[in-house]
Amino acid sequence: MEDIIKTLKALCDETRLRIMKVLLERECCVCEVMQALDIFQSRASRNLGILQDAGFLTARREGTWIIYSIDRDSANHYAQSLTKMLEKLSLDNEILAQDKERLKNAARVGPGYVRNHRLSRK
Repeated sequence: MEDIIKTLKALCDETRLRIMKVLLERECCVCEVMQALDIFQSRASRNLGILQDAGFLTARREGTWIIYSIDRDSANHYAQSLTKMLEKLSLDNEILAQDKERLKNAARVGPGYVRNHRLSRK
């Protein structure tokens, strides 16, 4: 019972749903998630951690970066089922379209970007 509650709670947040949709497109480091969603590093990291803890994500080190991707192999049954549902689910809206468009230009950048990043929204 505890696993299903943790898994469902992880998806009860707009930012985490947006991150999942981005990671269904491709694997990303924190700075790429920041750029795609136009959010600060602390928010991206916190939400990636929650998704990883709930069993949705796996992470690996690649040089300076930690790369996050959807965990399709060792994720718990609930996370695997919900991930498959999210893949099929069309959540077409303006915010997700903007995330997807920004993801096309997102790049792995150094720590200076993370420290100096400012939201483009007013």
